[in-house]
Formats: sequence, C-alpha cells, structure tokens
Amino acid sequence: MKTSFVSNLAVQNAMRLTIQQGQAELLKLQTEVTTGRHADVGLALGSSTARSVSLQRELARLGTLVDTNSVVTQRLAASQSALAAMAEAAQQVRNTLVTFKGNDAADQLAIQNTEIQSAISAFSSAANLSFNGEFLFAGINTDVRPFNDYSAAGSTAKTTFDNALATYMSANGIASMSDFTKAQMEDFITNTLEPLYASDAQWAADWSDASSQNMTSRISTTEVVQSSANATTEGFRKFALASVIALELMDENVSSEVRAYIGEAALGYVEQANTQITAERSTLGISEARVKKANTSLQAQIKLIKTHITDLEGVDTYEASTRMNTLLTQVETSYTLTSRIQRLSLIDFL
Repeated sequence: MKTSFVSNLAVQNAMRLTIQQGQAELLKLQTEVTTGRHADVGLALGSSTARSVSLQRELARLGTLVDTNSVVTQRLAASQSALAAMAEAAQQVRNTLVTFKGNDAADQLAIQNTEIQSAISAFSSAANLSFNGEFLFAGINTDVRPFNDYSAAGSTAKTTFDNALATYMSANGIASMSDFTKAQMEDFITNTLEPLYASDAQWAADWSDASSQNMTSRISTTEVVQSSANATTEGFRKFALASVIALELMDENVSSEVRAYIGEAALGYVEQANTQITAERSTLGISEARVKKANTSLQAQIKLIKTHITDLEGVDTYEASTRMNTLLTQVETSYTLTSRIQRLSLIDFL
C-alpha cells in the first residue's frame, strides 16, 4: 500500500484563493445591497443592456428638464413680483392725478410732482430687477439694463422732451407756456410726444436697450413657453409717457383749462399702461400654469421610468443581504483555518 501526503502549503494556497474569491463576491454583494441594482449591469443583463442605457438616458433628460423648470419657475415668480410693483406705481400715478385733479395751487402741484417722481423711481427699480445675474425685463439681452431713469443726470429722455417742447413752441409762435391753448396742448401731446414713445428707434435711444424678443424655455419634450417680459412693450411706454406729461407739464404756468386737459391725457395713458401691465402678468401667469402642469407630467414619467429601470436592473436586496452574511461567515471561517494552517509545524511533533 502506497501512502501520499498533501503539502500544507498547497492547502494554504487553496484557502487563500477561496478567500480572494469570497472577498470579490463580497464587494459585489455589498454594492448590490447598497444600490439595489446589479453590480455589473452589463454582465447581468447581457443583450438587454441597451434597453437599460436608453432608459437611463431618458431619465437623465427628464431630470434636466425638471431642474430647468425650477429656474424658469423662479424667474417667472420674480417677474410677476416686479410687474406687481410696476402696476402699483402706475396706480400711484393714477391716484395722484385723480386726487389733485382741478388743483392750480403751487403747493398742491409740488406735492403732486413729488408723488409722481416717487412712482417713476419705484417703476424704474422694479423694471431693472435682476435674477441670477440677468435682467428680467431685457428680453434676450439679459446683460443690459432695460429701463433708464428719467430723473438721472444726463437723461436722454429728458433732453428729447425739452427739445420737442422747444421746437413745437418755436414752430407755433408760442412765447411761453402760459400762451398754450387747449387745442395746441392736445396737438403737442398727441402728434409730437406720443409718436416719440411709439417709435422703436426713439424708445431705444431714450428709454431702453432691452430686446423686444422675450426669452423662451423648453419645459417638456413638446412644450416651449415665454419665460420673460421686456421693457419695450406698451405698458412701459404708456407709463413713461403718462409720467413725463404729468411731471413736466402739470406744474407749468398754464391755464386751468390746459392743465385739466394735461391731467386727463396723463390719466388716460396711465390707465392704458395699467391695462397692458395686467396683460403681461396674465401672459406670464399662463406660462407659470403650464410649467406647473409640465412638472406634474415629468414627475409621472420619471416615476414610471424608474419603475422600469428597477424591474430591469434591480436585485432582491434581502436575498443579497442574506448571501452577503453567509459569505462573510465563510470568509471568516477561511481566515481562521488559514491562520491555523500557517501555525502548523513539524517541530511541534518532534
């Protein structure tokens, strides 16, 4: 009978290999327990990996839209707040004109001018509101200040008004403001001043560097909405015209009849401004509603895609955890055996 022996080195190496394999499997199971998906999706799914990649790509695209919509929502909310402030400024001008209607006293006219100047400042401040470093009412020219302050030093709008008034008076033989008749004032406001505010070129030169093209944002795979307003619209122009008329002409040395007409003209323009500002708010409100609906739809799509991905890539985390615990026990046992084998020595038996 022939006897043979097994080297303890061979046993030790076999145990070491078992431990290495166990450690690799442990890492894989730990990943699956943590993420809830296969550690190696390509290996696990094989030919179905392409479907998984496609779903992941679609999920990322929808997530990007949700993130973008968050910014759009904030921009629209800030724009609505600014438009509300502008509407209040327009209402302040209207209330002032109504309150002081028929007053010719110098002190009353001075108070009226102060109130209107305050409203212009409030309107300008709201019109120049910025969000994330971009001016909200500059259209696509988001890096330029959209509305110029009429009362600022060197105001081109003020210079244009002064020149227009001087030219009209000179052309019509009017020596002083007290010589203006109601018909002449009506002609000056309607045919000289109003066209200056209707002209895009003159508006750009005097009041605004904003673009008339509003920003648009894609809020879903199929929808694009207007996500900003701009300072070239009728609301801005009519407010500026009403304010300039009231500020520059109401306290001049004109007859009561002419002053009454100036007040009525300014009141008419500021009411038009308020109507147009309200229309802008409605337009942005529609965009807000559409963004909200789009987000609801996107969240539903994201939930559905995540469910498909989980069905495709997901693992039973309870089963994986059980396997991991079992493997940990086996590895620890292998460590113990390896340690004992390494301590074996013939010297102990001699």
